[in-house]
This record gives sequence, C-alpha cells and structure tokens, in this order.
Amino acid sequence: MDHSAHQAAHQDHVGHGRHHMGPVTWGAAAKATLHCLTGCAIGEILGMAIGTALMWGNAATMVLAIALAFVFGYSLTLFAIRKAGLDFKTAIKVALAADTVSIIVMELVDNGIIALVPGAMDAHLDETLFWTSLLGGFVIAFLLTTPVNKWMIGRGKGHAVVHAYH
Repeated sequence: MDHSAHQAAHQDHVGHGRHHMGPVTWGAAAKATLHCLTGCAIGEILGMAIGTALMWGNAATMVLAIALAFVFGYSLTLFAIRKAGLDFKTAIKVALAADTVSIIVMELVDNGIIALVPGAMDAHLDETLFWTSLLGGFVIAFLLTTPVNKWMIGRGKGHAVVHAYH
C-alpha cells in the first residue's frame, strides 16, 4: 500500500473513531498520560511564571497557564505525527482527537487542586507552596487522567489515533 493510500485508510479510521482497540495496558495509558502531562506542565509552568512575573491577577495568570497547557500539549503530539509524515491539516485533526479530553481532564484536576490549596493561588514563584501545590496537582491529575486515557485508547479514541500513525 502506498503512503497516500495508507494515510487515507488512517484518516477514515480517525474520522469514524469507532474502532475498538481491545485490552489496553496500564503502561500504555500511563505513557499517553505522561505525554499529555509533559505538554500541560510546560504550558502551566510557563504561564504561571509569566503571569506572576508580570504581576497579573490570579484569573488572568490561570487563563494564560491553561491556554499554554493546551498549546504545548497539542504541539508535542503535532510535532511527533508531523515527523511521521502526515500533512499539517491531518496532523492537527489527529492531535485534537488524541489530546483534547486528556488535556481537559488534566487541567480541571490540577487547576482545581491549586484553587483548593489554601494560599496556593497567591504564592509566588520563589515559595515552596507554589511548587508543591503545582506539582501535587500534576501528580493527582496524572493519577486521575490515566484511567480516562486507558478507557479512551481501548475504544480507539484519544492517543489510539496517534498510534495508528506510528
């Protein structure tokens, strides 16, 4: 099968997203979640650092951090699948399909943790509370997002669409 026919077959699979993958290991789910967490962490830390350095309020800083988490989360996937030879338009569709739910769950959990930890929203970059609440939120988000990714991959969704191209 030539490359374009291979891509078309995979695009058809991505478009329907109904293919059942069968049993998925916890290791595969954890790897997908770690990939997502890496992008989210880069974006969140950068956003919090920028917002704090510019002395923005909590809401503006959190919005920037969340936006950058999505940008970096999608970008890591986008770069990997572009490297596999997909055209840009298809790569964007795959990245959105692969990461959206995972990033949403991760962002809700880790930002919820930060919002719930007393004083964390007002902590500065040089304070232990800032880093412990942020990193603790990432750990809890990882633990809660991994089962979501396992369930999605088992149904041919989420990071399963990325693996169709590797």
